[in-house]
Amino acid sequence: MISEEVKQDIRKLSKQELEDTLVGMGEKKFRAKQVYEWLWQKSARTFEEMTNLSKDLRQILAENFVINAIEEDKVQKSLDGTIKSRFRLHDGHLIESVLIPVPSDNRFTVCVSSQVGCSLACKFCATGKMKRLRNLDPAEIYDQVVLVNKQAIETFGHPLTNIVYMGMGEPLLAYKNVIGSIEHITSPEGLNMSPRRITVSTAGIAKMIKKLADDNVRFNLALSLHAADDDKRNEIMPINEQNNLEILMDSLRYFYNKTRNRISYEYITFSNFNDGITDARNLARLCKYFPVRVNIIEYNPIEGVTYTKSSEDAIDSFAKYLRDNDVTVTVRRSRGKDIDAACGQLANKE
Repeated sequence: MISEEVKQDIRKLSKQELEDTLVGMGEKKFRAKQVYEWLWQKSARTFEEMTNLSKDLRQILAENFVINAIEEDKVQKSLDGTIKSRFRLHDGHLIESVLIPVPSDNRFTVCVSSQVGCSLACKFCATGKMKRLRNLDPAEIYDQVVLVNKQAIETFGHPLTNIVYMGMGEPLLAYKNVIGSIEHITSPEGLNMSPRRITVSTAGIAKMIKKLADDNVRFNLALSLHAADDDKRNEIMPINEQNNLEILMDSLRYFYNKTRNRISYEYITFSNFNDGITDARNLARLCKYFPVRVNIIEYNPIEGVTYTKSSEDAIDSFAKYLRDNDVTVTVRRSRGKDIDAACGQLANKE
């Protein structure tokens, strides 16, 4: 028997690799299809669940492979219905996902993580104060969707409607694994969710945005913008020094022209920093390159950060200026603040 330490996670095998492996073990080809369905359609967490396989084959699989499924570690429920889940990975690392229910709109969104920690060090973000320890495997991202979907059904009687890659980490720095997870989530051989209901958010890595376009992805893209001039963006987002707004606009135009996929700007407002009319004018200018919608987000204070939340009047004036200049705007009031589940607050706090 192979020791647990050296057993391969069976979900790291492609469909073809799984078939080759099982045929090499003396099994029929169709067994690989059955196992693959159990892993990605039925989301099996153990080999024992694979009841249409013989006991002998299940035993052989268990002796040679593992399924490194993530485990629920802690669940917190907000007064507004938001649910934050902390998950433990097979190597002991912790990540967080958030279920954001809006029953009035029949909208149930999961915000998933793509990395353990983050390397970008955005000044206003709690996750940015953590080290990036590693990228999540495609299966670990997939598992977040599966477990939070179960949570949505049990709590609200409704499955997930949307997925946003806006949790811990920068998705485009975990590019291959993020794309792999989306393939399993959207494939008819997987969860069969529409890619149009998936949004990947990036702090702005121009060359990877262009790679998304070249790979002809079908999901939506969000840029975490948060400032519409380079000086201010450099101050709060160090990534902007290598990916300034001119470079980013060029990459986003390229993405839109190749894919025609929806693009949005995420814009957190900070009091007396980026919420004035000059800031709104700069932002409106950045909305003229291609069709884009702006999501204005309330700031959620975190420890050790001096930025403060904009007043409601400032946010309303900012949004009005944009609307008056033909920009599609949504003001998103923060959800889950009382359990540190709101935008920028994910940091595995106890």
